[in-house]
Amino acid sequence: MADSLPHPKSYYFASANHQTDYPVLQGEEKCDVCVIGGGVTGISSALHLTERGYHVILLEENRIGWGASGRNGGQSIFGYSCEMSKIRSLVGNDDAKKLWDLSLEALQLTKTLIRENDIQCDWADGQMHAAIKPRQHRELELWRAELSADYQYENLEIWTGSKLKSKIDTERYLAGLFDPNSGHLHPLNYTLGLADAAIKRGVRIFEKSAVLEVNEGKIIKAITSSGEVSCRYLVLAGNAYLSGFAGRISNKLMPVGTYIGASEPLGEERARSLIQNNMAVADINFVLDYYRLSADHRMLFGGRVSYSTVPPLHLAKSMKARMLKVFPQLSDVSIEYAWGGFVGITMNRAPHFGRIGKNLFFAHGFSGHGVALTGLAGKLMADAISGTAEQFDVFSRIPHHSFPGGAFLRMPALVLAMAYYRLRDLLP
Repeated sequence: MADSLPHPKSYYFASANHQTDYPVLQGEEKCDVCVIGGGVTGISSALHLTERGYHVILLEENRIGWGASGRNGGQSIFGYSCEMSKIRSLVGNDDAKKLWDLSLEALQLTKTLIRENDIQCDWADGQMHAAIKPRQHRELELWRAELSADYQYENLEIWTGSKLKSKIDTERYLAGLFDPNSGHLHPLNYTLGLADAAIKRGVRIFEKSAVLEVNEGKIIKAITSSGEVSCRYLVLAGNAYLSGFAGRISNKLMPVGTYIGASEPLGEERARSLIQNNMAVADINFVLDYYRLSADHRMLFGGRVSYSTVPPLHLAKSMKARMLKVFPQLSDVSIEYAWGGFVGITMNRAPHFGRIGKNLFFAHGFSGHGVALTGLAGKLMADAISGTAEQFDVFSRIPHHSFPGGAFLRMPALVLAMAYYRLRDLLP
C-alpha cells in the first residue's frame, strides 16, 4: 500500500459530520467504470453512473475529500473563473450561451444533490463580488449589463453606499454585485455526504489506494500497490496528478496554493453585524480575498497564493492580517485554524474536459470555481459514458494550451505572470 496522507488540520475536518473509513483495495476487481479521485468530481460521476445501472469502483489515494473538495472556500457561484467574453472568444456565441446555462445548471445541481440526499452541509443563499477601486466598480456594472443583455440573467443587484453598508460592515468596498442564486456550504461535509449517497446506490469506494499505473485498451487496468481494477471505462478526477498522464493533460494545469483562516466563534450577534445577510463575499482582485461565516459563527477568511508545496510560515498570523484589512474591528479575535490547498488553474481559466481514446474521460481545471462545477462535471462524464455526450462536448470544445516552459520552467513563468497581475491589482 502506498503511503497516504491524513486530512489537514482544518476547521472543516474538525467540524466534519463523520469520517467513514473505507477499505484499501486488495487483489483484483472488475467493474464497468473505475473512477480515480475521491473529490466531488469523482464521487458525482460515480453516483450518476450507478443511477444509470453501471457497476462503479472509486479509488482514492488518501481519504475522501482530502483534496480541494474538502479544503476550499465553500463558495458555490455562477459562471467561470474567466469572463464570459473570454469564453465567447474561445468557442463562439452559441457554445458560450450553452456554457453559461450549464454554469447555472451546476448551481442548481448542487442544491438538488444536497436536498435529495439530505446532506447536512450548512447551505446558505447569497454571494457578492466586491469592488475595491473605481475601476472595479465600473467592471461590476459592465459585467451585470453583459449578463443581462447577452445571457438574460436578471438576478444580479449592484449595491453601493448605504445599501452596501447595511449588508456588510466594512469601509473597504465601493460596490458589490450580489447574486441570490449563488451561496456557500461546508465543503467537506458536502463531499462526505455525496460519498454516503454513492455508497447507498452501490458504489464501492477504496481509500489509501493510489493508482500507480494505468494500462489502456478495450479493457483498462488501474493498478495500485496492492491490487488492480479492470474496467471498460475510466474516469480521471484527480486533478491530473496521475502517473502516466503527465505529458497529455497535467501540462495544461498549474496547481496554485491558496489558504484559509478560521476565527474563534464570534457569536451570532457579532457575526451578523459583520455580514447581515450571511452571504459569501469575494473581491475581484486577481489575487483575491474570499470569505464567509460558518454555521457556528466563525469568520472563514481565505486569500493569498503560493507556488510551493510547503505551507507558508506563520500562516494564521498572515491570514489574520488580511482579515483585518476588511474587518479591523476583529483585532481582538484569534485564528483557531489555518490551512491551505491547491486549486488547479488552466491557462485560460476555463475548465478542461476531454477524452483519451474512446473510454477514458477527464474533467479538471476549474480554476477556483469548482464547488458548483465539479458536481456537474461528474454528471456530464456519466452522461457521456452512457451515450449522451452533447453537454460534455460543449466543454470539451474549449481549446486549451499547455503552460509554457515545460515541467521546469512553467512555475517561474507563472510567478512572473502573477507578479504582473498583482501590480494590476494596485492600479486605481
